[in-house]
Amino acid sequence: MSEPPTEDEQTIDRKDDHIRIVQEENVETGGSGFGDIQLIHEALPEIDRAEIETSVEFLGHELAAPFVIESMTGGHPNTTTLNRALATAAEETGIAMGVGSQRAGLEETDEDLLESYTVVRDVAPNAFLYGNIGAAQLGEYGVEGAERAVEMIDADALAIHLNFLQEAAQPEGDVDARGCLAAIETVASDLSVPVIVKETGNGLSRETAARLADAGVACLDVAGKGGTTWSGVEAYRAAAVGDRRHEQVGELFRTWGMPTAVSTVEATEHHDCVVASGGVRSGLDVAKAIALGARAGGLAKPFLTPAGQGSEAVVEFIEDLTAELKTAMFVTGSASVAELQKTDAVVLGRTQTFLDR
Repeated sequence: MSEPPTEDEQTIDRKDDHIRIVQEENVETGGSGFGDIQLIHEALPEIDRAEIETSVEFLGHELAAPFVIESMTGGHPNTTTLNRALATAAEETGIAMGVGSQRAGLEETDEDLLESYTVVRDVAPNAFLYGNIGAAQLGEYGVEGAERAVEMIDADALAIHLNFLQEAAQPEGDVDARGCLAAIETVASDLSVPVIVKETGNGLSRETAARLADAGVACLDVAGKGGTTWSGVEAYRAAAVGDRRHEQVGELFRTWGMPTAVSTVEATEHHDCVVASGGVRSGLDVAKAIALGARAGGLAKPFLTPAGQGSEAVVEFIEDLTAELKTAMFVTGSASVAELQKTDAVVLGRTQTFLDR
């Protein structure tokens, strides 16, 4: 009889499961709220589209466009190729990129596994790259562990992800959330690079955004409802091992959370550096998010298929996003991202009702 997998082996296998399920199964929620956002058309833009400036300052660095390749993967040898393609494209196009949770890299010394993370800086020496660890693991890792995550990829920032609904739906989930805010505040104060706090598909309320701003984090990534449902992903994983209860919980909560458009507005009430992610699927969605106050827009799943095809396909997708964003800027009369942040946005329907709570 074979030995059951160790905790470290479970972490590694989970990374492979996640990518496979996101690619193969129906784990989209919809309802990001961007359909309720209308930008006001400017029939006389009085600008030259060819001269529109899409660059933006982001945590002390300049991005060529306000796009973030959201944290997706790493921690399994199978993910090295994906991260290489994504990072190569981020370097070429001058946008930001995050790696997936580095928990596996902090627990393992296997060179093939570590390469799934370290490859990003190898191929993107100048890109803005950020690391990633879970809030639930901060008590174990502390500032020292966070620094190790930064050093692993020579990161420009570190994301601390909040994924407690996912953990609750996960058969082996870590559901002790005590002391996380204090740990985040300590890391934000003592770490050598800026700290980003990001949700993972369920959004940040204005109350949570205020607490995180007070804790001194440098940026908030709302990662709201509307894209991949990690509760739904864990339901598939639970079903595969016959865990009926966790499967049921994962399915019940697959549409839980704050819509991304709502979370973007509420987070920007308390912080001036907000990334809107969660169901962002086009340059027009990014334009709407910026008009709501975001600094940039983040996408994850839409990059997976191009990443599997290679860096050239990723670059082409980024160029598509840029063309869409510039068109939205042109027809709102916005010559820069700063001007787009000031353009009029009308909020309709369910999104406005949510904001009126």
